[in-house]
Amino acid sequence: MRAVEDALGIQIPDNARLIRNIMEGIQYIQDHVIHFYHLTALDWVDVVSALGADPAKTALLAQSLSDWPLSSATYFSGVKDRLNTFAESGQLGILANGYWGHPAYKLPPEANLMAVAHYLEALDWQKDVIRIQAIFGAKNPHPQTYLVGGMACPVDPDSQNAINVTQLAEVQRLFAKARDFVERVHIPDLLAVASFYKDWAAIGGGLGNYMAYGDFPMTTSQGSDQPGDLFLPRGIILNKDLSTVHPVDQQQIAESVTRSWYEYSDNVDAKHPWDGETKPNYTGPQPPYEWLDTEQEYSWVKAPRYQDTAMEVGPLARMLVAYASGHERVQHWVNAALTNLDVGPEALFSTLGRIAARGLETVVIAEKVTDWVAELTANIGRGDLRVANTEHWDPATWPEEAMGWGWSEAPRGALGHWVRIKDGAISNYQAIVPSTWNASPRDTQGTPGAYESALMDNTPVVDPELPLEILRVVHSFDPCMACAVHVTDPERQEITRIQIV
Repeated sequence: MRAVEDALGIQIPDNARLIRNIMEGIQYIQDHVIHFYHLTALDWVDVVSALGADPAKTALLAQSLSDWPLSSATYFSGVKDRLNTFAESGQLGILANGYWGHPAYKLPPEANLMAVAHYLEALDWQKDVIRIQAIFGAKNPHPQTYLVGGMACPVDPDSQNAINVTQLAEVQRLFAKARDFVERVHIPDLLAVASFYKDWAAIGGGLGNYMAYGDFPMTTSQGSDQPGDLFLPRGIILNKDLSTVHPVDQQQIAESVTRSWYEYSDNVDAKHPWDGETKPNYTGPQPPYEWLDTEQEYSWVKAPRYQDTAMEVGPLARMLVAYASGHERVQHWVNAALTNLDVGPEALFSTLGRIAARGLETVVIAEKVTDWVAELTANIGRGDLRVANTEHWDPATWPEEAMGWGWSEAPRGALGHWVRIKDGAISNYQAIVPSTWNASPRDTQGTPGAYESALMDNTPVVDPELPLEILRVVHSFDPCMACAVHVTDPERQEITRIQIV
């Protein structure tokens, strides 16, 4: 949408900006909590060890961390009984295939039981968060109400079929509940678990180059990147140097295919997305796969680079850029975490820093969403009901040719879209998603992407048959390979064709 809005010079109404910020903010909060408890926690939490925990001691531990009302011996005893039932039946479900008992696990049984209890609580917590998105967008995780020029959810204080004051009050109620869990459970758990794994503050840092496109516009000006225009600022950190935040220019981005199973028609190595192509050219081994030669093509992911430099994107990149840019709330929470763990800023450049940044970003965004809901409520109170700019919906108003680009920060990291429009239709469209940056293969110079670099950075593997440490590093990025690759037919037949009428 932002790419098309840029191409056609569309400025969205303020209500659309606020609704987009609220929905994206809720997406961040839900995503980050899910990642901590359901996607990466079990890399650090030994579920089977929790069966040996003393519920009374678990309650004392939890109560020392926060005043969360469920932290009682009776509650944790119930969770332990529930876990025992699963274990005795042999039906651990999604908990069945962990590396339980691995020597890399360090939490005492009581901390493991507390984490398992909150793992289960977070499953229920999601329902309220998703209800917030449903009020605005009807569907999670891909809301249906975004459109070029604004949003499709109507605002009308006199209608029960539109966003009104009653619905916004419900959003505030649900959000307050969600934020309470973040501040009283998520963050205390994060710091408690991290305190047992401070050695991971020196493991898996990787590239040392971080890029954030910035997001959450504070104005309606398309493409604005002046200080204060974005709640999370735009910038680049090079070589772990927090003293300088470098600017970002979209024209300096190019995608290399030297080590990818794609080819460009004119045999060049790299292209800017406006000129990009997606032409599969598989040259790899046939199944069963035993080895990939990294000196040849070895990935379905392209290798995006900024000025020929590999970049890490994601929550850590956003927090580092914001921290170095002087963002008050980010500096507050980052410094508080560093003090709590008794580590220096160098700990940020690590697997542990990556996980911590995601949690700290959650609480920073949770604080700000409250303001955006209040702003939206005030706008409606003043009679401002506009949610979409439809001036350029008629293709007859478009130029014969147009180019546009749009950036956002998805929960996983920097997301960019580039579009060319000709004769009222899209002539070329390319997207570079967060996992394309992080999972990229090596480029022409042999420089690896963020995953590879992090795995080569001091990552121990105690048991190659149970590579828990590998999971810790890769999961810290929240990978989504399905997002990073392109869909193709093995016979190179056309998959689908869309006709715009």
